[in-house]
Amino acid sequence: MHKTFCIFSALVLLLLFSSCRTDFDYTKSNGSLEFSKDTVFLDTIFSNIGSSTYTLKVYNRSSTDISIPTIQLKNGEDSKYRLNVDGEAGQLFRDIPLFAKDSLYIFVETTADISDADAKEFLHTDAIQFDKENHLQEVQLVTLIKDAIFLFPARSLNGQRETIVLDIKESGEEIRVEGFELGLDQLNFTKDKPYVIYGYAAVPEGKTLTIEAGTRVHFHRDSGILIKENASLHINGRSSEDRDLLENEVVFEGDRLEPNYADVPGQWGSIWISKGSIHNKIDYLTIKNATVGILVHGGNNLEETTLTLKNSQIYNSENVNLWSKSAKIRSENLVLGAAGNISLYCNLGGDYSFTHATIANYWKYGFRSGAALQLDNSTLSGNSTSTLARADFKNCIIYGSNPNELNLIKGENSTFNFYFENCLLKFKNNSENDLYNFGNTAHYDNVLLNLDPEFESPTQNNFLIKENSSTIGAGNLVTAQSVPLDILGNDRTKNPTLGAYEVIFMN
Repeated sequence: MHKTFCIFSALVLLLLFSSCRTDFDYTKSNGSLEFSKDTVFLDTIFSNIGSSTYTLKVYNRSSTDISIPTIQLKNGEDSKYRLNVDGEAGQLFRDIPLFAKDSLYIFVETTADISDADAKEFLHTDAIQFDKENHLQEVQLVTLIKDAIFLFPARSLNGQRETIVLDIKESGEEIRVEGFELGLDQLNFTKDKPYVIYGYAAVPEGKTLTIEAGTRVHFHRDSGILIKENASLHINGRSSEDRDLLENEVVFEGDRLEPNYADVPGQWGSIWISKGSIHNKIDYLTIKNATVGILVHGGNNLEETTLTLKNSQIYNSENVNLWSKSAKIRSENLVLGAAGNISLYCNLGGDYSFTHATIANYWKYGFRSGAALQLDNSTLSGNSTSTLARADFKNCIIYGSNPNELNLIKGENSTFNFYFENCLLKFKNNSENDLYNFGNTAHYDNVLLNLDPEFESPTQNNFLIKENSSTIGAGNLVTAQSVPLDILGNDRTKNPTLGAYEVIFMN
C-alpha cells in the first residue's frame, strides 16, 4: 500500500513539474517550412462581400522544435486579407512556436472592393510571409473580385431595415419581410454586370420587370423577387452553346460564388408571383439553390395566363421547385430536378399544360416525403376545395428516387381534371384509388410505367437521355411538332423522345 502511494505521488509530482515548465528550447526557423499549398485561391467574391474562410497548413518536418520569428501579410496594414494563426486574429505575428513533426493552421479571409483588384484581370493579390531576408518564405493569396449592381432595402435613422408586405394570411395578418420597391430606372436588368439583391425586390403594381439574355442575378439569404398584383415579370433568355456556361440564359442563384456553395439548397428565398399578377413570361431561365424556386399565386383567375414558362430549369430547391396555387400555367421544355419535398406542386386547383417536361426528383440531402409531382385541389384541412379545370401532361417524364413519384389528392364533390398522354410515370405501389387506374383512358393514354428513363447523371441534375432509353420515340408526334425544338435547340419532329431533351444519335 505504501509502495503504491509513493509511486502515485511521484507521478503527480512529475505531472505538476511538466505542466509548469516554461523553459522549452526553440530553434529559429531556417526557411525549411513546408505548406499544404503554395497559393491560397479564395475563389470569386463580389465587391465588398466577405469571402468564406480558407485554410493553410504549415508543417515542421524536422526533428527540432522551432520558432517562426514573424508571420505577416506582405501588404501589411493596407492588406484586405485577414489572418487567424492558432486562434489569434491579426496581420502580424511574432515568435510562433512549432514543435518537431507538428503543424500549424492559418485561416484566411478577405473583403475587398473592385478598386483593390488588378484593373485588367480583376485579381486581388497578397502573400503570407514567413520570416524574412535569407529565410523568407511566401504563400501567395489570390482572389477574383466581381463588380456588381447591389439592390437593397433602405435603412432608417434608428437602423431598421425597410420592409414590404409579402403576403396576407387568411386571418388578415400581414407577412412582412425586409424588402423594397424597384424604382422605374431599375426595371430593366441587363447582362453588363451581375445583380446582387438583399431582401425582396418588389416590382410595383402596373409595372414590368424585364431581364435580358445573359443576365446573372444573385440573392442574399432570405431574399428574392416579388411580383405584385397587376405587375409582371418578363425574362428573355436565349439558348446557349455551352451547357455549363449558359452564356445566353438568365441565371438566378445565391450570392456565395465559392465552389463549395455550388449545390447547397436553400441559399435564398423565392421568385414570388402575387395573386393578381398575370402575363408573366419566362424563357431560358435557370434557378438553383432557392427555398422555393417559383411560387405562383393565381387566385382562381383561370381566364388569363398567370405564367408562361419555357426552356427553363429549376433544381436544388430546399422545399419545392415550382409551386402553383390556383394558377394558370402554360409550359414547354421544362426541367424540374431535385427538391427537398416536391418538384412540381400544382396546389389548390388551377389550369395547367405541361408539354415535354422532365420532372425528376433525385434529392440526395436526406429523406424526402413528397413526390416529384403532386396535384391537389383542397386545403390541408379539406375544409374547402378549388377547381382543377385542367392538368395536361404530354410527352413528359415524371420520375425520381422514391417508389411513387405521382401524388393525386382530390377533394370531395369537386372538379379534378387531369390527363397524361405519352408520359413515363413512376408509381410502383398498388392502389385501389381510382385516380391511379392507369387503364382509364379519360386520364391516361399510352403511358409507360416504371421503366428506367436512363438519365445521364440524375443525382447531379443531368437529365440528358442515354441512347438505350425506352423514352426514345415514345412521344406523340403531333405534340412534338407543336414544340419542334428541345430545350437545347435540337429537332424532335421525327422520332420524339419524352421529356425536355431529345436524344441525338452520333453517326
